[in-house]
Amino acid sequence: MHGIRRFYARRSAVTATAAAFLAAVCATVTLAGGGSATAAPPTPPSAAEARTMLGELTEAEEGSSDGYDRDKFPHWSNQGDSCDTREAVLKRDGEGVETGSDCYPTSGSWYSEYDKETWTDPSDVDIDHMVPLAEAWRSGAADWTDEQREGFANDMDVAQLIAVTDNANQEKSDKDPAEWMPSNTDYHCTYAQMWVWVKHTYDMTADSAEKGKLDEVLSAC
Repeated sequence: MHGIRRFYARRSAVTATAAAFLAAVCATVTLAGGGSATAAPPTPPSAAEARTMLGELTEAEEGSSDGYDRDKFPHWSNQGDSCDTREAVLKRDGEGVETGSDCYPTSGSWYSEYDKETWTDPSDVDIDHMVPLAEAWRSGAADWTDEQREGFANDMDVAQLIAVTDNANQEKSDKDPAEWMPSNTDYHCTYAQMWVWVKHTYDMTADSAEKGKLDEVLSAC
């Protein structure tokens, strides 16, 4: 089954790497209702490391979208403390976030790296899947089990989830980096590093145009 043979071995390594990065570089935000969160997604590998990972991705034309359905990637899953994945990412990526007993934010602000916009209403914020679910389907996830797709759709150990402006997320849709990059050009290196990290972790394929754009971005970082 495509993309699964090295998945669990990589997942353990990724979890350890993410934990190390978080301990070293992420600031802590105290939240009402208990717990704490880091004000950023997990830090991706360096540009040089990402280029090595990019070279290890299997180059292949995108598969078919036949059979794709978002419901085949169950989300948002329970993350404990009455929070689902969306709420957990809003806590993690926001500043001064306070929540009610149901974990829904009652105050806070969210800076969107995609377009340099800041929002105080959580309804203006989407949780973007760095590698969109439909893109993942066409890159190997069609052959995964529902359980594996659920893990991917809710993965907070790699930089697969990020809070961004809802309009920017909708503009991105299911496009890969050859088709769409954030309007904030200062974020292009990080975006490419995150994209490659996710695809490498899940042993997904990348098409020629996608690999070419990622190599172009990473080479300039």
